Amino acid sequence: MEKMRQKGRALLVLFMLLLAWGCADFRTVGRQELPAEQTSLLAEHAALFREVAAAAPFIRSLDGYADVWVTTPKRKNRLFCNILLHRGGEARMIVTAGFIGWPVADIFFSRDSLYVHDMLNNRLFLGSNSDRNLEKVLGVNSGYRLLSESLLGLVTISEPLSAVTSVKKGGGMLSFTVASGAGSKELVLDPSNRTLTALLLKNGQGKTVTEMHFRNFETLALDGESVLVPKEIDMVLYNSSEGIGEHQLVIAWDERRFNKTRATLRFPLPKKAKVINIDNLSSTPFL
Repeated sequence: MEKMRQKGRALLVLFMLLLAWGCADFRTVGRQELPAEQTSLLAEHAALFREVAAAAPFIRSLDGYADVWVTTPKRKNRLFCNILLHRGGEARMIVTAGFIGWPVADIFFSRDSLYVHDMLNNRLFLGSNSDRNLEKVLGVNSGYRLLSESLLGLVTISEPLSAVTSVKKGGGMLSFTVASGAGSKELVLDPSNRTLTALLLKNGQGKTVTEMHFRNFETLALDGESVLVPKEIDMVLYNSSEGIGEHQLVIAWDERRFNKTRATLRFPLPKKAKVINIDNLSSTPFL
C-alpha cells in the first residue's frame, strides 16, 4: 500500500512539473501593424506580387516536428507534433504531450475525411474533414486547404494581378487588397525579402474572419530553387461556430524536410478501438 502511495505521489509531482513547464513556455499570436497609406500600383509592385504568388507551388510536401499552441475561450493547450503533409492531399499529425514525448493522438486528414485515434483510451473518432470538425480537434475552423498550406509555410495566391483593388504602404511593407470570391484578401508583402508576411481573409462586408502571420524566415534550397520559408505561423480565427472570442493557433517548426514524403500517406486503423462519429460531437476531450 505504501509503495502505491509513493507511486501516486511521484506521478502527481510529474504531472505538476509538466503542467508548470507547459504554462511557463506558452505562446500566443503576435500582431503587426498593417500598412495604411494608399499608393498606386507601380510596376515594381506588380513584379513583387507575381514573384510571391509564383513561390507557393515550389513546396509539394513536408515531414517535420513542430510545437503547436492552441488558445480558445475554453481551452489552452501546447502540443508536440510530427507532421506529414502533401499539398492538396493527405496530412497526418502524431501528437505527443509534454517533453517526455508520450503519444496521445494520431490524426489523419484526407480531402473529405478526418480520423482521430485517441491513443490513451483507444477510441477512433471519424467523420468529415469539415471546418467544424477541424475546430473540434484543433481549435480552428480555417478550412483544411488553408490550414495545410499554412503548415507548408507558402500559401497559394491564385488571384491574378487584375484582381488587386488597392495598394497600401507603411512600415517598409506593401499591402494588396484582392477581390476573392464573395469577399476579399489582404496580402502583406515584404519587398526587402520578397515574402508574404501576413494574410487577412475578409467577408463580403469587409470584416476580417481569418488573420495569419508568417515569421522567422529561413532560406530553403531544393531542386535548383531557392525560397524563404517561415518557421513560425500564427493564425487567428474570428468566425468560430461558438460565436465568442477568438481562436488562435501558433506553429513553430523545430525540424522539417520538404518534398521528401512518400507519394501516399497511410493511416493504420487501430485494433479494437471504440468508434465514435465526430460529426455528432460538440468537441473532442483529449486535445
